[in-house]
Amino acid sequence: MRPEERISSHDAAPGTPRADAQQGSWRREFPGEVSSVPAARAWAHGLLAVRLAPPALDDVLLLLSEVITNAVTHSDSGRTAGGRVTVNLTHDPGAVHVEVTDDGSVSSAPAVHVPDADSDGGRGLWLVDLLATAWGSSRHDDEAGRSVWFQVPG
Repeated sequence: MRPEERISSHDAAPGTPRADAQQGSWRREFPGEVSSVPAARAWAHGLLAVRLAPPALDDVLLLLSEVITNAVTHSDSGRTAGGRVTVNLTHDPGAVHVEVTDDGSVSSAPAVHVPDADSDGGRGLWLVDLLATAWGSSRHDDEAGRSVWFQVPG
């Protein structure tokens, strides 16, 4: 199995009772390439389409696309050979939590910018800030890398 195909699910084992059959936690690693944006959207859609109503699903997929695009564009994940982006996705009753971890960058950090009306880009974290109920970022001290996470109702 290729590294970008490693998937782990923390759903309960078959036959194990759960409080909510719709909850789950998943992790997948993608190459630090632009092609990973639609691949991550398709993966998340496959997991969440049966769990979320369309408005919430649309928000999750949009924000995931923006955060992965930022990871590939502004971190070492997209600038170095073998760069990786890892997506952790958790659905609990009432909320979806998404965390995207990249290889970090010494030259940039996640920041919200108010986009120019005629600009082709720069809306990623602005949209996250607008649509998510909570979001944040952290730098990993023990290793190179950073994470950007967001949460939406679901």
